[in-house]
Amino acid sequence: MTVGADGARVVFLRSAGPEDPEAALWTFTVATATERLIAPGPVHGYATDRDARVAAYTSEGRLWRADLLSGEVATVPVAVPAHDPRPDPVGRSIGYVTWNDGSAALRVSGPDGDRLLAGEPGTAWREHGGPINWGVPDAAAVRFGRDRGWWWSPDGQQILAARTAAATSLHLLDLDGGWVDVHWDRETYPHLVDVRWSESGGPLVTVLRRVQQHGLVLAIDPRTGETQVHAELADARWVEPVPGTPRHLPDGRVLVGGELAHDGFDARCLFADGSLLTPPALYVRRVIGTLPRAGGPTGAPDLIVEGTENDPSRQDVFRVRTSLGGGGPEAARITATTGWHRAAVGGDVLVLDGEVRRGDAQAGTLTSYAAPLPYEPRPLLERVTDRRLPSAVLYPASYVAGAKIGVLMSFGAGPGHQEVVGDAAAWQERQWLADAGFAVVSVDGRGTPGVAPSFEKVVHRRLVDVALTDQVDALRALVGKHPDLDLTAVAVRGRGLGGWLAAMAVLRRPDVFHRAVARDPVIDWGSLPGPFAERYLGDPVDASEVYAHHSLAEAVAQSDHSRPLLIIGGEMPGVRCRPAATLVEELAFLRG
Repeated sequence: MTVGADGARVVFLRSAGPEDPEAALWTFTVATATERLIAPGPVHGYATDRDARVAAYTSEGRLWRADLLSGEVATVPVAVPAHDPRPDPVGRSIGYVTWNDGSAALRVSGPDGDRLLAGEPGTAWREHGGPINWGVPDAAAVRFGRDRGWWWSPDGQQILAARTAAATSLHLLDLDGGWVDVHWDRETYPHLVDVRWSESGGPLVTVLRRVQQHGLVLAIDPRTGETQVHAELADARWVEPVPGTPRHLPDGRVLVGGELAHDGFDARCLFADGSLLTPPALYVRRVIGTLPRAGGPTGAPDLIVEGTENDPSRQDVFRVRTSLGGGGPEAARITATTGWHRAAVGGDVLVLDGEVRRGDAQAGTLTSYAAPLPYEPRPLLERVTDRRLPSAVLYPASYVAGAKIGVLMSFGAGPGHQEVVGDAAAWQERQWLADAGFAVVSVDGRGTPGVAPSFEKVVHRRLVDVALTDQVDALRALVGKHPDLDLTAVAVRGRGLGGWLAAMAVLRRPDVFHRAVARDPVIDWGSLPGPFAERYLGDPVDASEVYAHHSLAEAVAQSDHSRPLLIIGGEMPGVRCRPAATLVEELAFLRG
């Protein structure tokens, strides 16, 4: 969803109904509260200019340009296949990525036709045998959440592009052919985590050391490519930048996400030029943008952020004051109901869970064609143990208290992903499993975001031990409030990192966990992309014993091979494995 900077239009994707898997491109005109179909599906993604007057998208490799005012849609004759098209901020030209001989190149289509801006096909021998790509994120960037590799300047005259080969570099490309390299210590700080270029200032980038314990926020001079350190990020475990930062505020200050871990504080906060903007009780998840403040200074709008305050199972939307007053940091919740809320902003318009607001007035609501959810789950949420671990128990819909019931612990995607959330959609599969005869238990142990930085990062280099301890302790604590839980019949399931933890649970703690299904589990941490593995376990060069301790293959080798463990989507000697399985087949195994 995109809201134009002038607040006139909301652009979004929506399918024709619950049986239609293909999304179409729509607009909502704020002044008239009317929706308009711009392009039928399938449209898998799009980008707009600054005011959402022009949109670009690809379909089957062809580039399309949509005039969001007239509704006219036309193909653009360009090199194919085209990927990641983006109009410049004023809607004059469209940049895009295409592939040739296994290498990505960056091209621009505009008034002067279609032309190559940067690309080096067939020169892999110059970069240690690897391909040279322009304008696409490298594997490390994807792990950090950066899903793009090029950015327009606010005036549409330059592009800041990533060149990815043996390492990642940045370059400022003029549309008339000029070229400036961006300079920073790339050997010390190889990870390019985030890039943002707004009208309020020049480009800002976040770079991290390989071991991710130190990072820099750099301001780039778009004329020379020289960089200046604006802020430092440091943590003894790993640095976790806040999505949506860094960014320039309208008054020129730079907004940086960081952590407050002194004087009794343990918070994930926002700072503007070093001054704290958010109260310590607010766990900031993402910065959405800015909205004008009624009666406030023109250059000091409020920040709109998604975050959590006290209850990690809910995500709310807050207005954060950027003009510092005598009362300290100020954040006001603008969501009224418990749940998992999301927002988008542009100009003076806020879209909150599909409701379009301009100022204090509701301008309309985006129509939803979604079918009602099949289940109405009612998980019982608790905070258990002295660590106040977020936990939940979900019973069958027809459950009658008084009879023992087997336990199915759901690890989901594992540490780093919340399972105990106030979103009914997140509980649909678990309710189906519960109705099959289980009490489904979910625990967000340490290593999970949403509580506090220390809660999330205490797992550094000891993830398996801390994670299993929390699951065991939480399960035993829950029995005090849920005496029907049968701890002699505890099954566990997960996928990815959660699948790895499920397998480790039945191998390392068979006294507690009796059966496990691991779908696509992490088997060998050393085979994972470095940015992901090193965040949790450190540098493998000086932590080989840590990697061995977390290896699923090592745990299997040390076991007596009698554990009821099913691995789906992986292979391992001595373990029952299947390339694929339905949820019904998985359930049959969990039942024994």
